[in-house]
Parts: sequence; structure tokens; C-alpha cells
Amino acid sequence: MPLRFTLRQLEYFVAVGEAGSIAKAAEQVNVSPPSISASIAQLEAEFGIQLFVRKHSHGLSLTAGGRVFLKEAARLLNDADALHDIAGDIAERVRGPLAVGCLLTFAQIVLPALRTKFEHAYPDVRVRQFERNQGQLLEMLQRGEVDLALTYDLELSQDLTFEPLMLVPAYVMLPPGHRFAGKASITPEELAGEPMVLLDLPFSREYFLSAFQQKGLRPYIAERTGDIAVMRSMVANGFGYGIANMRPLNTLAPDGKPLVFVPLAGDLRPLTMGVALPNAEHRTQTVQAFIEHCRRFVVEQGVFGSERVVA
Repeated sequence: MPLRFTLRQLEYFVAVGEAGSIAKAAEQVNVSPPSISASIAQLEAEFGIQLFVRKHSHGLSLTAGGRVFLKEAARLLNDADALHDIAGDIAERVRGPLAVGCLLTFAQIVLPALRTKFEHAYPDVRVRQFERNQGQLLEMLQRGEVDLALTYDLELSQDLTFEPLMLVPAYVMLPPGHRFAGKASITPEELAGEPMVLLDLPFSREYFLSAFQQKGLRPYIAERTGDIAVMRSMVANGFGYGIANMRPLNTLAPDGKPLVFVPLAGDLRPLTMGVALPNAEHRTQTVQAFIEHCRRFVVEQGVFGSERVVA
């Protein structure tokens, strides 16, 4: 019996099932909402089941049958992606889908330019990107929702491989008028009494606070935010200092006010930015090409100023 549905229709269905909204799914897969609605209607007609309950004010909810169908559709799409990988390896070509995660604290600096260059070099690869915090990235890697992730070597489990790219030491972020702005470096002891704007993200938060804890100090946390852009603007507007493992070439806050980056002295280890991916005996041509592209990119672009590239 001939199949009367397509993998593309399944892709649209899975996108809606995960997003809970046709509008959000349309943004993710870059197609019009009417096309997605038509695909779902065709699937429902083909299989004779209702996949969603439609609610005017709350988007779509999967039916009980829809939840079962979603699980199997996602599995089928994963199997289809695996066929692309196999075909690419046989032909020694870089092609097919690639799901890339990136730590949201530096995604805005790194990911758009890196992805553009990669897609120009390998036009047969279809990249999907996900910006998440460290905890979310690790979960996505373990569930197979992303093929790899650009991130730091923070709390990586033994079932993950890490390909290092560059060392990124910690910096204290200050407004230019701060009394510490002209120093060559700043110690945790000097910062202990100053108001701090903490980047409050899983694992990153614990890492920054450990600079004080290992000295027996407690920082004065005046403000918290989970958005690094908000943190930069709050620091630039005098709410306190911030700590980050990044010193972008453009040292302006998002609102246009200037910032100063001073090295944090002490025993806090530098983080290593790199590519994390699940352990595997075989690495696809596409994944390997992306890792090699990342290595070239950090050398050519000088992403974090003068930080040290790992050979």
C-alpha cells in the first residue's frame, strides 16, 4: 500500500507537538502557519485520528493518541536522519541535518557568524540551533535532541566527549567610573564588599560564586539575572559589578553604555570553551566537519579578544 504522507509532514507535526503552537512551530521550521496546518490536517485524514485538541486561547494540546503518534513520529524522523548520516559517510560528503546547541551566554557573539560560514562551506547541511543554559544543554545532549553543543567544560558527565577550543579566564565587568576600573587585576577579597550583579544560571552561578567560597568569603549579591545582556546593561548603569568568562571585542553594553573588563585574580580556574557531544565509536562526517570549522573559526575571528586558543 503506497504511503500518502511525507517526512516533511511528520517534521511539521513534531514541531507543533513540541512547541504547542502552530505559530511557534512555523518560526522554528521557517515555513508558513497555513502550510503547517494543512500538513497536520492531511496526517489526521490519512490515519483517521485526531492529533490535537484546538483551543482558541491556549494553542494546541496533543490528544492521548497524538502523544503516542508524536513519540513514534520523532523516532521515525531520527531514523531518517541516520540514513542521511550513513549516505554522507559512504559518499564521504558533509550533508544532512545537524542540530547544534550553544550556551546562551555567548551564543549572540559566536553562533550567527560561525553558522553562516559553516553553511556557506557546506550548503548540503541543514543546521538547527538551540540557545540554552548549561543544564539544559547537557540534558539535550543526553536525550539526543542535539548532535553537539558549543559550551564550557562545566559539570560534563562521563558519557560526553569534549573537544576543547580555547581557554576563557574570568573577568570582572565594571562601569568605566568604578574605583577598580583602572586596576590590572581584581581579587575576590577586594570585591567581597561591593554590590554584585550575579549571572544566575545553572552551573555558571556556582562557578562564579566559588571564586569567593574558596577564600571563605560571601559576596554581596545585590541583583540577579539569567540574561547576560541584562547583566551587562545593569553593570554599565551602576547596579554593581559582574563576572563573566568572556571579553567581547565590542565592550559596549546593549544600551550603548561602555564597560571595562578587568581580569579576576585568584585561584578560580579558567573555563575552556569547546564542543561537547555524546560518546560514540563513530563520528559522522558532518559532525567532524563542524568541529574542525569551529577550530578554524576561533583562530580566525579572535572571538574573545586575546584568549588562548587550545591546540
